[in-house]
Amino acid sequence: MAKRDFYDILGVSKGSSADEIKKAYRKLAIKYHPDKNPGDKEAEDKFKEAAEAYEVLSNPEKKQRYDQFGHAGASQGGYGGGGHMNMDDIFSQFGDIFGGGGSPFDSFFGGGGQQGGRSRVSRGSNLRIKVKLNLEEIAKGAEKKIKVNKLVACRTCDGTGAKDRSSVQTCRTCGGAGSVRRVTNTILGQMQTSSTCPTCNGSGSQITAKCDSCHGEGVVRGEETITINIPAGVSEGMQLSMSGKGNAAPNGGIAGDLIILIEEIPHETLQREGNNVVYDLHISFIDAALGASVEVPTIDGKAKIKIEPGTQGGKILRLKGKGVPEVNSYHRGDQLVYVNIWTPKAISKDEREMLEKLQGSPNFKPQPGRNEKSFFERMKEYFE
Repeated sequence: MAKRDFYDILGVSKGSSADEIKKAYRKLAIKYHPDKNPGDKEAEDKFKEAAEAYEVLSNPEKKQRYDQFGHAGASQGGYGGGGHMNMDDIFSQFGDIFGGGGSPFDSFFGGGGQQGGRSRVSRGSNLRIKVKLNLEEIAKGAEKKIKVNKLVACRTCDGTGAKDRSSVQTCRTCGGAGSVRRVTNTILGQMQTSSTCPTCNGSGSQITAKCDSCHGEGVVRGEETITINIPAGVSEGMQLSMSGKGNAAPNGGIAGDLIILIEEIPHETLQREGNNVVYDLHISFIDAALGASVEVPTIDGKAKIKIEPGTQGGKILRLKGKGVPEVNSYHRGDQLVYVNIWTPKAISKDEREMLEKLQGSPNFKPQPGRNEKSFFERMKEYFE
């Protein structure tokens, strides 16, 4: 089933501010929260759907890609876009949305609901890399294997940061909940509030003996070879995201994302204009007058085209479907061949005599306006 529009899910418009988007998500998160709707599968699905929409629209980079390419831009090639969110990801947002350590229902339900008492999950930072692609790779898509220097989970302790399993114990302060609750008396009665446990910083556990390799951090500096499948049709400056391929998080948390910035390597003879490819063809005025068959380079290799007799300089020939495809689409642009008449600068005595004889012929005198259109008129007709 096709995904719903993220703006429709949150009930906001494209021009809505960040505060308006956050307010709309907060309202839906409270309405469909699992603690408020225990056992309601439909409410849980709407809760996750709203979280996915907010995860994209609250991020300026992901929002820009979504506005330009829709769901294909938010999750190109299966990267990012909220598609890999789980409940841990969703509840990790609540520190920013509700200004506290977790669910907005913790204080009302005492942590006894479905998600109550959840310990905080740490998250690794994102990584950014640049990938250079030539025009052929952009047109056909590419698989790149890149070595990335980043923080990886410590192999000695499996990312726990502890010397051994017995060194990891439940936090005595919060009992493993990751948060502590406090009851205060007010004029309205007793109010219960929740805050991050100061002893374990929300992890719910304590380490009594640290790992010798990572010194209790759970991560070390390392190198990982990552395979990146880049879809056809990407362009200069476009960003792709691979969920969970960024820096590893301390103490076995959720890894950050890998952000891939696309750079185009200029082609020797072809120029890209959107999804179209442009080639400047230079022919002699003899070939232009008599007609000829010439070869031109394309993304797919050489192609033969026919120059009709009497072809004028500035004429645009079109090779349909020889351009660059749209991202995640079957549509492909064209190759535009601009015809330029090449005039020799140096000619022999015999050649000069032949040209002088032709110079007086009326067929070799320019006759502007006779069945000819300007360059700009031809361009307008092409794009219409």
